[in-house]
Amino acid sequence: MKLRSITQVIIFFIRRGLFAVLLILNCEISGQIIRDTSTVSLIRYGISNIYNYRFEEAERIKDSLAALYPDHPVINLYEGMMIYWKNFPLLPSSPDRSSFEAELNRCIELTDNYFNPDPVNKTECLLMNLCARGLLLTFYADNNISSEVTALVRQTYRPLMNSFSLTSHSSDLFYFTGIYNYYREAYVKVHPVYKVVAFLFPPGNMKQGVEELERCSEESMVLQAESLFILAWIRMHFENDYLKSLPFCEKLIARYPDNTLYRSMYIKNLLLLKKYQEAEDYINRTAGNTKDSFHDALLHVFSGLIQEKKYNNYSLAKQQFLTGIAALSAYEPYGNGFAAFAYFGLSRIAAREDDKQSKRYYHRKGMDLTDFKSLTFDD
Repeated sequence: MKLRSITQVIIFFIRRGLFAVLLILNCEISGQIIRDTSTVSLIRYGISNIYNYRFEEAERIKDSLAALYPDHPVINLYEGMMIYWKNFPLLPSSPDRSSFEAELNRCIELTDNYFNPDPVNKTECLLMNLCARGLLLTFYADNNISSEVTALVRQTYRPLMNSFSLTSHSSDLFYFTGIYNYYREAYVKVHPVYKVVAFLFPPGNMKQGVEELERCSEESMVLQAESLFILAWIRMHFENDYLKSLPFCEKLIARYPDNTLYRSMYIKNLLLLKKYQEAEDYINRTAGNTKDSFHDALLHVFSGLIQEKKYNNYSLAKQQFLTGIAALSAYEPYGNGFAAFAYFGLSRIAAREDDKQSKRYYHRKGMDLTDFKSLTFDD
C-alpha cells in the first residue's frame, strides 16, 4: 500500500509535465535558449503539432532541433514523447515500446549526473530528468507494470522534492507545486485508506494548489495546456463541479482539436452537464475523421449515454455500451475508466427491465473499474 500510494502521488505530480522541458535545450548554457525567441517559437510550434497528432510536421521540427543540438538529451525526450502520442494510449504490447523506453532512459542517463550548482542550469537539467522519468512512470503505472515502477519511483522521489525549491527560476514549476499542494490533501479524501501514508509527505494546501496551477496556466512557457488539463480534471473528478471544469476543457479543445484525450474530456464534461445536444453535435463532427480506434471506442460509450439520456432509446444505448466495452478491452487497463461508464449505463438499463441480478453485476463491474465512485452518470 505504501509503495502504491507514493507511486501514485509522484506520478500525478509529473505525469502530465512531459512538455515542460522542451525549452530546456542545453544544460551547459545558462538559460541562453530560453532567451532565444526564434527557438522558443519553433519549440512551441513543435509542441502544438505533437498535441494535435501532426507528426510529420513534428518530425521536421525534431530534425531542425537535432541539427542545432546534435546528441543532446532533449532530442531523446522529444522522440520519446512523439512515440507516446503516436501510439496513444501506449500499451505494453506496442511494437514501439522498446524504442520509447530506450529514448527516455537515454535522456535520464545523460542528465542524471549533471546538476550544475547554478540554480538556472540546475532547474533546466532537473526538469528534463524529471519529465523523462515522469513519462516512463506514466506508461508503467497506466499499464500496471509494477515491477518497473518500483525501482524508478524510488529514484524519482528525491529529484522531485528538490524541484520545489526552484520555482523562482521557472514559472512552469508552479505546475508541480500546485499539483502537490492540491493532491496531497485531496487524494486522501477520495481514498481515505491512504491517510496514514499521507503523513509521510509534508502538508499541502488545496486552495493554494489551485492558485498555483492557475498561475502556471497563465504564465508558464510550455505548461499552460497541462495546467488547464489538470485544473479540468480536479474540478471534474475531485470536486464534481462540472461548470467550473468546462471552461478549461473548452480552451484545450480550441487549441488542440485533434487530441483524443482532450476530446474525451470535453465530451464527458458536456454529458455531465446534461448538454446532450452539444455533445451529440460534437461527436457527429468528429466521428469518422480519424483512424484512431481508441477514439472510436470512446465514442461508442458516449453515444450510448446520449441514446440513454437524451432519446430514452435503451435498446440502442445497450448496443452502444456493449460495443464500447468490447472495443475498449484492447486498451486495458487504460480504457477501464471509460468502460466503467458503459457498465453503469448497462446497470441502469437492467434496473429499468427489473433485472436485479444484471443490475448488481454491471454496477459492481463499473465500481471495480473506476477510481472515482461518484462519477457514474446515474443522475
